[in-house]
Amino acid sequence: MKVWDLPTRLYHWLQALLCLGLLASGFSGNGPHEVIGIALLILVLWRLCWGVIGSDTSRFNHFLRSPLIVWHYLTGKIKHTIGHNPAGGWMVITLLTCLLIQSLTGFILMGVFDIWINESSFLADSDLIGIVHALTARLLIALIGLHLLAIISYKLKHVPLVEAMFTGRQSTSTDLSKTTNSAQVTSSHMVAFKQNRLAFYCFLICVGIVYSLLKMTGVV
Repeated sequence: MKVWDLPTRLYHWLQALLCLGLLASGFSGNGPHEVIGIALLILVLWRLCWGVIGSDTSRFNHFLRSPLIVWHYLTGKIKHTIGHNPAGGWMVITLLTCLLIQSLTGFILMGVFDIWINESSFLADSDLIGIVHALTARLLIALIGLHLLAIISYKLKHVPLVEAMFTGRQSTSTDLSKTTNSAQVTSSHMVAFKQNRLAFYCFLICVGIVYSLLKMTGVV
């Protein structure tokens, strides 16, 4: 059945490409690192927006579960139905947080927020911000590695996560008898999808916000 809408799938693959470009240009010192960082911030803001108003399986309240539910999932006591599993949901949030910190610290180093940063603020310490920027870059690599290991693990269990992110469809062969409650089982077959044009409008708003910020501060 269909579980992933087009905006979520586009975000996933664009994020992957931009992360590779960002890490490659950042560690090598070559390439349009700042431009990629700007594009990534727009993308992250778009995903945050879509996580609030988007399709059911794209919303944060659909896949964020309590630590107890995550533990039960990891120990095999429950199984998820569709979309992100309980552990994967927190991986999404961790990745988004890491990418947001990367983007914002990059913008600080670019001088985008200079007009709002007091000289006595820790945000004015470029060395400290540079360290945070570098550390989150390395954390991002670790998270990507963990994500790839999870994909391989599920592939060995005959769960095609990568294919689902291309087609938007997920197998419904999952054992629904061990889900957390009957309401979750029922809702798994009633996924509500938002129109793609709504996602496009959100994307344009995010582009406008970032462009206005850069224009206001004289970066562009």
